[in-house]
Amino acid sequence: MRVVFMGTPDFAVPCLEKLVECGHDVVGVFTQPDKPVGRKRIITPPEVKVCALKHGIDVYQPEKMRDGTALEIIKGLNPELIVVVAYGKILPKEILDFPKYGCINIHGSLLPKLRGAAPIQWSVINGDEYAGVTSMMMNEGLDTGDMILRREVKIDFNETSGQLYDRLSFVGADVLEETLLQLENGTMVCTPQNDKESTYAPLLSKELSEINWNDTALAVYNKIRGLNPWPVAVTYIDGVKFKIFESEYIENVKGTAGEIADSNKKLVVACGDGNGISIKTLQPDGKKQMDIVAYLSGNKLEKGKIIG
Repeated sequence: MRVVFMGTPDFAVPCLEKLVECGHDVVGVFTQPDKPVGRKRIITPPEVKVCALKHGIDVYQPEKMRDGTALEIIKGLNPELIVVVAYGKILPKEILDFPKYGCINIHGSLLPKLRGAAPIQWSVINGDEYAGVTSMMMNEGLDTGDMILRREVKIDFNETSGQLYDRLSFVGADVLEETLLQLENGTMVCTPQNDKESTYAPLLSKELSEINWNDTALAVYNKIRGLNPWPVAVTYIDGVKFKIFESEYIENVKGTAGEIADSNKKLVVACGDGNGISIKTLQPDGKKQMDIVAYLSGNKLEKGKIIG
């Protein structure tokens, strides 16, 4: 099948690789423009661009999708199908309607739950038991198109959103392969979403990072997992910001919310529900990430201190 692929981050790479592996004619790849990355602001191409160039596929990086430029490129490529995976741009109707078979999206949630930009992270933050991937026919709404296939996976209690993100990227590639097989052999069935069951997964931001120790320990634990690897949960000790990368959920912790309940070779902090969090890996502002034993060996924290 003659396909245009649209995607940007590493989550989309297994889907592009799957299209190539299955012998589809990928006639072009659309991805976001190269951007400065890191403290040194080094201009870096998206992972999808790197993958496409490796396979000798032409890459297009339009700044806008609604000024007619992208549509003219697509008309020249003349795809039968457009596959979209975490592209990060909204497609106008004239692009959605152009291919013979329309546009298929691979979305990292069990739709209609968690429509939006960060479904995998919010599934962890929300403490969901299951996550998954859905393939759907795209329309002009935000992840509102008819569903084709849904693949469910159980979220491990200790899994970070980064780990789940990596795992679901390969689930998405398998879902895409099966979806296109059904499209080609005429067995594909589309099911409308129930809008009444929909929820939203907005973009993450650093404003979400600060831990509220009055929350339940489980909510704090899920937040730490869900914000790893970015933007990372934070708390304050003596006015210094600490990033918290890894923790453990602890039941029956005595103390008021935010109180250090144990600082002997571990750092246990009480939460608002009588349970607590044992901080395992942290990073003081301006210093390197370290495990809690290494931190406590050079820094004394008194039991009973209130943090946050």
